[in-house]
Amino acid sequence: MIKNIWSKDFPQIKGNNIYLDTAATSLKPKSVIEAINHYYGDLSSNIHRGMYEAAVESTQLYEETREVVAKFINARDDEVIYTRGTTSSLNLVAFSYGLDNLKVGDEIIVSELEHHSSLLPWQKIAEKTGAVLKFVALDKFGRITVDAFKKIISKKTKVVALTYVSNVMGYITPMKEIIEVAHKYNSVVVVDAAQAVQHLAIDVVDLDCDFLAFSGHKMLGPTGIGILYGKANLLNDMEPFEYGGDMNEDVGKETSTWKRGPQKFEAGTMPIASVLGLKESIKYIQKIGFKKIHDYITNLHRYTIEQFKIIDGLTLYNPLSDTGIISFNLENVPSHDAITYFAEKQIAIRAGQHCAKLICDWLGIYSCLRASIYIYNTKKEIDIFISVIKESIEYFNKLGF
Repeated sequence: MIKNIWSKDFPQIKGNNIYLDTAATSLKPKSVIEAINHYYGDLSSNIHRGMYEAAVESTQLYEETREVVAKFINARDDEVIYTRGTTSSLNLVAFSYGLDNLKVGDEIIVSELEHHSSLLPWQKIAEKTGAVLKFVALDKFGRITVDAFKKIISKKTKVVALTYVSNVMGYITPMKEIIEVAHKYNSVVVVDAAQAVQHLAIDVVDLDCDFLAFSGHKMLGPTGIGILYGKANLLNDMEPFEYGGDMNEDVGKETSTWKRGPQKFEAGTMPIASVLGLKESIKYIQKIGFKKIHDYITNLHRYTIEQFKIIDGLTLYNPLSDTGIISFNLENVPSHDAITYFAEKQIAIRAGQHCAKLICDWLGIYSCLRASIYIYNTKKEIDIFISVIKESIEYFNKLGF
């Protein structure tokens, strides 16, 4: 087992609290918090507007972050748009690209693994345009496969919107191979990378995706900041999703024109402090390196699953998860009842449908418990977690569940 040397960097880890809810939102290292505090404590000024010192520094740091993000995913600076989060990014694509480019009879491919943010916008676009939603059949484990994708794509397919990593099953979608197939049919591919960007080194040029979305708060960064990557030729042809200050080139009484590149999609005052925090979260991840992150989480996850398999009274839905996501239920115990026991023991996991109801339906369950492991978790914490699971099963058995 690789020694954990990162927990000390996360001030949220206090006392006996065990945080196993990274898939919902990650903890934040000190460097991220310090960057946010610097903005609010020392600057607290708007961007792209003032010539005074604080405004100039805020603007410089804001645009420096765009450069850091671009290098992080191997994109061009003008292909990186700041948004409120993955949800905002995916809605922007659906309504700025999809609404103007889809028509009656066109097909949109999605899957039952999708987070609602990757599904609901395309449901609405299908309703508005007359396009048709089609679902990739999952294999017996609940995975998206290239063979299944090949069977469903057709000349009518205009958009493919798929998750890179499922937030319930933890599976990695073979995205590069799927994109290669999709592009043979001239389909545009939208990648939900919210659960991927903290685990995988993403190269948008190598993937050749058309759009890719992720959130800062799931990758050690602040809430309120997301990224939309889009190929420059697509972004240049798209209409803005929001209209207001700082996104216009010229304004007339009846018609107006918009700036080019990311700026036309960044109307109003953006989440400046969160942007600055995002830069530090990326730097923190890069300092560790994805290989070390992968090896650490894989070892800890494998150890956890070995313990799960010998516990009676527990149903595990994704023993073959590719990441630190573990979805399970205590037998005969509704997840929302079970979660109260873990909360009382100061263990942070989540209960519910995880904004992914279709995969719960596919599993034949109403909801489930979800634990998610990341770099600040330890073997000692997992041992306590396993002990509490055993205690909880005994507790609910005594209550007659």
